[in-house]
Amino acid sequence: MDRVKTITLDSHRGYDDAEMIHRTEAFARDLDRRRSVRDFSQKPVPLEVIENCLKAANSAPSGANQQPWHFAVVSDATVKKEIRIQAEAEEREFYNNRAPEEWLQALEPIGTDAQKPFLEIAPYLIAIFVQKFGYHESGEKKKHYYPFESVGIATGMLILAIHNAGLVSLTHTPSPMKFLNTILERPSNERPFLLLVVGHPAEGVEVPDIKRKTLDQITTFFS
Repeated sequence: MDRVKTITLDSHRGYDDAEMIHRTEAFARDLDRRRSVRDFSQKPVPLEVIENCLKAANSAPSGANQQPWHFAVVSDATVKKEIRIQAEAEEREFYNNRAPEEWLQALEPIGTDAQKPFLEIAPYLIAIFVQKFGYHESGEKKKHYYPFESVGIATGMLILAIHNAGLVSLTHTPSPMKFLNTILERPSNERPFLLLVVGHPAEGVEVPDIKRKTLDQITTFFS
């Protein structure tokens, strides 16, 4: 197999120590404002904003540069309603029959339940799919390497891009999510990874008063 052609990294921007500290402090403060939201406004969002956020996500690193992701963007009211119906059915089964008591106790302070009106109210749903394998031009199956790790990174970058745009989002993972393949007509080599709800927050929206772990709690330095 021929090696990939290389180019000079002209796009890199370097900064002196003081500027790096300033930029990273500002970036961390900005991301600390990010919160998951469950109450959305119906205020529309230009599609170009979503497209630009997806371009940012598509710049994520991936195993062997295989980019094993697909983003299905839903704004159609009928499709959003069908997704809500199917998601709530799975959620009711989860809360009533499948969830261990320990899990339910962990969710109780947050106040979540099987009702998911945000799936219809928010202007956009982005269903993120993992391509477990691909196909060569000959039609032969092609193995993908680290697909879940790669899609996880891309999803994180998408969430950051949405926050940077001044929007809010919610990561939603009804389980199982195979119904998304059917509704959104995605092929069998793709597996739903996450359903991202995107839009403006509802006026006066409230979020749980939670605290994030400190740097000391999440980090070990070896120097």
